[in-house]
Amino acid sequence: MTYPACPQCGSNLTYHDGLHLVCPECAYEWDEHTDNGNDDTLSVKDANGTPLADGDSVVLIKDLKVKGSSQVIKQGTKVKSIRLQEGDHNIACKIDGSAMNLKSEFVKKA
Repeated sequence: MTYPACPQCGSNLTYHDGLHLVCPECAYEWDEHTDNGNDDTLSVKDANGTPLADGDSVVLIKDLKVKGSSQVIKQGTKVKSIRLQEGDHNIACKIDGSAMNLKSEFVKKA
């Protein structure tokens, strides 16, 4: 019986061990009934747990200070056409014409 290649390292030496498939080369284990974890889409959720996507509009749920400035972005500010990105500040957007990066924990989907 042939098993799928390891999703971590691509090795074809995988074997079945109880409920999981195991790669002897990188020691990665995964459930044989899943999609092998090859989900390349970025999953970002707002403060309420609602999934966000590129192009969505969001509303700030608290006042945010702009780093390096005395400016404050007020709660309730609507931000249109967000872009999702990797990292701690996982939302890229423009607020009043200035490029900003926001954390998804401080926004809710509009």
